[in-house]
Amino acid sequence: MNWRDYNNGIIAFDAGYVRPLLVAIHMVVERGRVAFIDTGSQEALPRALAALQRLGLPVSAVDYVILTHIHLDHAGGAGGMMAAFPNARLVVHPRGARHMAEPSRLIAGVTAVYGADYVARVYGEIVPIPAERIIAAADGHVIDLAGRSLRCLDTPGHARHHLCIADPASKGIFTGDMFGISYRQLDVDGRPFIFPTTTPTQFEPEEMRQSIQRLLDLQPEAVYLTHYSRLIDVPQRGAELLRRLDAMIALAEAAADAGEQRHDRLQQAMTGYLLAEVRAHGCTLDEAAVLDILGTDIELNTQGLCVWLETARDP
Repeated sequence: MNWRDYNNGIIAFDAGYVRPLLVAIHMVVERGRVAFIDTGSQEALPRALAALQRLGLPVSAVDYVILTHIHLDHAGGAGGMMAAFPNARLVVHPRGARHMAEPSRLIAGVTAVYGADYVARVYGEIVPIPAERIIAAADGHVIDLAGRSLRCLDTPGHARHHLCIADPASKGIFTGDMFGISYRQLDVDGRPFIFPTTTPTQFEPEEMRQSIQRLLDLQPEAVYLTHYSRLIDVPQRGAELLRRLDAMIALAEAAADAGEQRHDRLQQAMTGYLLAEVRAHGCTLDEAAVLDILGTDIELNTQGLCVWLETARDP
């Protein structure tokens, strides 16, 4: 299941969501106690159980399931994990806590984006979590994992319910979607390709810039992305991420006056831009293969930018 042990108490494995190397679940292991960070969908539970078994740990060793945010590729499996891990507490942004206890609005929102058939096929049943097992973690909240401190950072921009998790012991940060997306299939000679994710419906560019800069100011040695796992050379990656964020905003503004053609024009521009950037990065995969990897993100980024234009820019 694409097991990556970073030899610092952090392990990543593939959640098995949609395709290989799309969603990473991270484990922090400290003195036999475990925190899972992000959950993938319900399909990930057998993999999480297998990960514990591989480490020789029982389900009772799991103290926390931590969500960077409540989009279902990050949180869809939380209910199943919480049912399987009797000692665990769920840690989530205060704006997301009520939706994990009563997920009907969350399900309705994702259904509006993807459609009911897709939600049923990919996510299955979204299981509510008892409110008394949920920790609503505000900015600065510290999680104590067997003496290892994990600090929650309120990082809006991708979503208003987004947390990043700083881990001073490893000098790393678990960034969810805030530090963009970097698929390992697009690596060239060990160099990653990174780009922002401007999801519907809460994308806010200035807040995203500020959150990315906050992470950079902490000078981490590594960031751990849900899509997909560890990146080093963080200042360089951050500069690339901010440059591409500015470029995507410019693409959206250029399409702002296109009326009913706005979505299609922006999607076409986004596709051309990312293909050109991947080529400049040195990736030699053919265009069809690159679009197979990036197609869903191109569509979601287009939707996110269109919603931003409609809410923040249109009269």
